[in-house]
Amino acid sequence: MSTRAASRPVGTVTRGTTNPNRLRRMDRWIAAVHGAELRRTADPVAVDLGYGAAPWTAVELLQRLRAAAPRTRVVGVEIEPARVAAAQAYAREGLVFRHGGFEVPVPGRPSLIRAANVLRQYEESEVAAVWERLCARLSPADPATGSGGGLLVEGTCDEIGRRHVWVALGPEGPRTVTFATRLGSLERPSDLAERLPKALIHRNVPGEPVHSFLHDFDRAWAAAAPYASYGARQRWIRTVRRLTADWPVTDGPARWRQGEVTVAWGALAPRA
Repeated sequence: MSTRAASRPVGTVTRGTTNPNRLRRMDRWIAAVHGAELRRTADPVAVDLGYGAAPWTAVELLQRLRAAAPRTRVVGVEIEPARVAAAQAYAREGLVFRHGGFEVPVPGRPSLIRAANVLRQYEESEVAAVWERLCARLSPADPATGSGGGLLVEGTCDEIGRRHVWVALGPEGPRTVTFATRLGSLERPSDLAERLPKALIHRNVPGEPVHSFLHDFDRAWAAAAPYASYGARQRWIRTVRRLTADWPVTDGPARWRQGEVTVAWGALAPRA
């Protein structure tokens, strides 16, 4: 990450590529798994960090989160001032836009930070520091109330949102990795390797856990080929069920039907 004066945003300007509905799979997952946390928070604030050249993703995030937690407010944060100025036309009740970066310039501790396609341009060696900084901004866990604290969702997707991989982190650090795809476009699960987040994409080599996982994923997909006659969804579900024998899959059929599978971070984390 660039070294900047304390008064200036932390980070560097991204390409800003964005499209409507690009992050729909990530948004729906967030609403499903984090919606209860947002509902029990008195003033839930979600940050769309690095929304890009147009504010579509922030507008859509507000709509999708409010379907799960109606009191949620969204703050779109961008490091490029011209993008913030252009986004003001889309501000509305519950949605504002601010100039900033990894310092996350919002009052208090947000319940959610979504950083999609932001770290792609950074070096792998920079990811841990960014994660630590963003996790430190999340609302803390409170065992007394059952709160798990805020959530950071950081990952990568293709230009039209067919394929995503993201890491979910709490205040304590990484929790899970989710693979999500439009099943009709998938030839084999390892096609998702090109969308691995920066922390994992250079680790898809023999000897690394994520490489072993994708290898096993492809083998399970091949073994489930007879289920293709019932549709890609049934083949995916059967594939993921096979994976659960050897990998710590943390979700169940309700999410698998959406073309998703979530695995504990510790099973895929890069080797030291």
